[in-house]
Formats: sequence, structure tokens, C-alpha cells
Amino acid sequence: MTEMAILKDAKTLEEKLAERYVNEVYRIVIKRNPGEKEFHQATREIFDSLIPLFAKYPRYMEQGILERIVEPERTIMFRVPWVDDKGKIRVNRGYRVQYNSAIGPYKGGIRFHPSVNSSIMKFLGFEQIFKNALTGLPIGGGKGGADFDPKGKSEGEIMRFTQSFMTELYRHIGPDIDVPAGDIGVGQREIGYMFGHYKRIKGAFEAGVFTGKNPTFWGSLGRKEATGYGAVYFTREMLRSKGLDLKGMTVIVSGSGNVSIYAIEKAQALGAKVVACSDSNGYIYDEKGLDLATIKQIKEVERKRIREYVNYHPRAKYREGCSGIWAIPCDIAMPCATQNEIDEQSARMLVKNGVKAVVEGANMPCTLEAIDVFINNGVLFGPGKAANAGGVAVSALEMAQNSMRLPWSFEEVDRKLQEIMKRIYRQCINASEEFGYPGNLMIGANISGFRKVADAMIIQGVV
Repeated sequence: MTEMAILKDAKTLEEKLAERYVNEVYRIVIKRNPGEKEFHQATREIFDSLIPLFAKYPRYMEQGILERIVEPERTIMFRVPWVDDKGKIRVNRGYRVQYNSAIGPYKGGIRFHPSVNSSIMKFLGFEQIFKNALTGLPIGGGKGGADFDPKGKSEGEIMRFTQSFMTELYRHIGPDIDVPAGDIGVGQREIGYMFGHYKRIKGAFEAGVFTGKNPTFWGSLGRKEATGYGAVYFTREMLRSKGLDLKGMTVIVSGSGNVSIYAIEKAQALGAKVVACSDSNGYIYDEKGLDLATIKQIKEVERKRIREYVNYHPRAKYREGCSGIWAIPCDIAMPCATQNEIDEQSARMLVKNGVKAVVEGANMPCTLEAIDVFINNGVLFGPGKAANAGGVAVSALEMAQNSMRLPWSFEEVDRKLQEIMKRIYRQCINASEEFGYPGNLMIGANISGFRKVADAMIIQGVV
């Protein structure tokens, strides 16, 4: 069963024409991008959701918006040579996909991970277009990264790599052109090195060229917490629509990086009990609830593996492998690690154990088959482009602060974040109802984000 199972069978002539159009464009995508499975998956999910929109408003087909929006405006690939601590020259591959600038400068994170390739960069950049549009803020979509693994590298090696990466990337970014941020493997430390090297090359302090900066040099308070907090705020809105509350809910959060840690923090603050989290080696389970201070010490200070948790809390259990975390009974599952971490089998296990809501803190962490399982079984499903948009939303708020040369307090930023996440949820619900799929937030998110960008593209002509 595929994503199409989520949609009603096409019955009207308009729906049949829209489905035919979508399938034809998808065939072009496959032909032009062979072997890029992650990119194919992302386009399939979004394309299928747009069939009701095209059936109702055929002008989007007539204007060729889908053909135009699926092609990046610019793709940059470059080598990144650097010298390790032993004096050996290493070479990695860097990317920046500048996908769509119809509503603002390109905006999206930089990922350092061995899995980075053209397919992953394009899938992330394509998703970013619609995520950014949903925030209601003037930012386009882009993504970047390198197949560099920061794990096991010294501070000096990481600094030399990021500086080499920036030696090429600086040519393609700027406060009104492309504004990168962090992602997997790129936090405040790496952003600091890149910003410092950019400043040195340019000979100017352009604060707005990066977001996710340390607050000591015009980073925004609340940016580090924003993606995790925002995902929980979105979850709260989903539950409220069903008369439910986070308080007393049992929650599983995969991953133990920035998104995961602050999703755990906010979920606990709102009264939920978070019992499990993971890293790329395995997961921990603490039936009494995770101790967040210990996780922060291990991951943010010591930079060690999550297995160390059991040394602090012997009552907890550690298991090798990541997928087993989804066998733990819970009310809410928040996949916050990486793409395709919940497959159909894991989704069925979650449903069997009574999960009420699944909220994507990562980008595309659920396969199309898993999404079908959740929606067809009445599980509330929060798609990543809506649920994890809090990070890029606060990045846009950071850009605003940089432009004004005025910092905001943590409380002010957090208040704006809550308002944005409520607005995103309402957009998704309204679009799902308008096009005949009430409560289907994935279809609602895709249609709502697409319409904003498509309308801007139409107004601007053939660009």
C-alpha cells in the first residue's frame, strides 16, 4: 500500500485529470533523478497530496507550477579538502541546494553526516520550501551539507573542515541571498566556525548570513530549543482538537540530539512522562521517566553515547539497535532522529500498543507505508514540515532581530513560537477540511504550503 491509499479514489473528470498530471510529472522526476530514492519518496508524498488542489484549481497545472517547483533553482556541489591532526589530506563533498526563492531568500540547514548525498540534499530542500511557507514568514527553501562525520574528530579537525567548507560556500550565501543554519552534526560550535571564516573572507560583520548562532554574537535566545519545543506545541494543538491533554501521557522520543533533548524538556514541562530516547547505536528505556539533566550532561557536555545513561541510573535499560524503541508502549511517539526510522512494521507495532499520536520531529522519519498505517488506523499524525517548523520559524525571527540590531528576550521569542505553531496547525486543519480530508494534517500541510509558494510564482511570471 502506498501514499495513494490515503486519498479517495478519483471519481470526477477533474480528479482523473489531476491524477494523470501528477503521475506524468512524477515520471519525469524519476527519469531525471535516477537512483535518488529519498528524493523520489519526498516528491511522491507531496505530489499525491496535491491532487485535490489541482482538481479544484486547474490553473496550477496550466501554469506548470509542479514541473517548475520540483526543479531546484540552483544546485552547487564542491570538494572540501582539509588536513587531519596527523597531517593527512582528506577530501569530502559539499552541497548547497538553493531550491526556491519565490517568497524570500533561500533558508535551510547544513548537515554534516556520512549519509549526505545529492538525493538527501534535494529531498530536504524540497521539503524545506513548504515547511518555510507554512511559517508565514518571508523565507524560501534550501539545504546544504557534506558527507563529513564529526564523530570522533578533534576540535581542530572540525574547525579546519568547516573553514574549508566555508571557503567555497561563502560565494553563494548572504543575508538577502541564502541564509544557512544548523542541522544534524552542525550546532552552535560549527556555525561559529563557519561564521567566523565568512566574516574573515568578506571583511564585514553580516550577522544575518547565518542563524542558529551563539547569542553572544547575535544568535537568538530560544533558537536552540525551538524545533523540539515547537514540535511539542504542535502536538498540544493536535491533542486539544480531540479533547486530550499532554499531562499524564507516556511519550517516546527517538534521537538524543538538539531536537530530541528539547522536545523531552518541553513535554516534561507540560506534564508528560518521557520514557525512552536513542542515538545511532541503541536506545534507553526508563519506565519511571527519563532524567533530562543526565541526558544533557552526556550529550551536550561529555559528547558521549546514550548508553552512558545506565551508569547514572542503573534502573534504566539500554538496548543495542534503534528500531526496538518503537516496540515500547506509549501514547505519543515523536521520531526526532533521521529519515525513514519508522517503517510499516514499526508503525503496526505502535498502533497495536495503542499509540494516540505520532509527531515528526525529524524530516521524513516515517515511510509512506508507515504513514498509511497511522492514518488508516485513526492515529493523529503530525507531518514534519508542519510539526518541526519551529526551528526555521525562530531562525526567521533571528534574521529579523539581526536586521533591526535588537535582541528579544527568551520569553518573547517563545511566545512568538507558540503563536506560529498554532497558526501552522490551523492552516493545516483548514486546508484539510476545504479539500475534503478533514483531520488529515499531511494533506493539509502540503496543500497549504504549496499554494502560498505557487501563488507567488504565478505573480512573478515564468521564473
